Amino acid sequence: MRNRDEGRTTPPVGEMGTPMSDALLSVRGLTAGVDGKEILHSVDLDVEEGGVHVLMGPNGAGKSTLGHVIMGEPTYDVTGGTIMFGGEDVTDLSPDKRSLAGMFLSFQAPVEIPGVPLSSFLRAISSARPELDMKRKEFRKRVRQLADELDMDRAYLDRELGVGFSGGEKKKVEMLQLLLLKPRLAILDEADSGLDVDALSVVSRGMELYRRECNGTLLVITHNTRILEHLDVDKVHVMVRGRMVAEGDASMIADIDSNGFEQFESLAQAR
Repeated sequence: MRNRDEGRTTPPVGEMGTPMSDALLSVRGLTAGVDGKEILHSVDLDVEEGGVHVLMGPNGAGKSTLGHVIMGEPTYDVTGGTIMFGGEDVTDLSPDKRSLAGMFLSFQAPVEIPGVPLSSFLRAISSARPELDMKRKEFRKRVRQLADELDMDRAYLDRELGVGFSGGEKKKVEMLQLLLLKPRLAILDEADSGLDVDALSVVSRGMELYRRECNGTLLVITHNTRILEHLDVDKVHVMVRGRMVAEGDASMIADIDSNGFEQFESLAQAR
């Protein structure tokens, strides 16, 4: 991602609408791509603080790309628009600074780090935040408590991060990170991908705990409705072909479940 304004255009004031006054995250006219190929086309998105927002769309719509660009993934070039978080322009901030500001992104395929025990990794990321830095004994107690709440075997805390973990186990680790870090905004990218019923239940429990204990804000990225059965959704956003084409309340979920995303194709073509 470019860390300067060179090559990036910002639309005139009012062209993309006024950000919502209670929006924690406000994206305006976001255009981005990779290797010269544009993937996101002037995307607008508002996520209210404390809300549960869902970003839906068919495979290849650009949903995951949007999540990664919001988080500052350097693979992508931002050529237009702005990303505001908590009233601050974070468009050019590095991913670590966005994380410190209170943003969190889960991955479809969490990384593996051989040689690094999970407990050491968790200790490192929490100690980077002064408000979360704890004495070693207190930290171990907190991590074990979270592991128990997520039905996670404590033995995993001493294993190498992600190495040999099943898909469900990796998602448990991400939920543990989420609850430990207590971010203001959690972007969960295809959190239910490849999970069985038991693992999906754990992810759902993690989201519930995050909402209840942290009063956090959720942006759930998904192409199906399975995981949404466990959420009290405030707003649904629909992306098709890299464009935001529709938004509405939770009633849209049932309509998409019944009629699919084909109904939105014409909207993408018209923009």
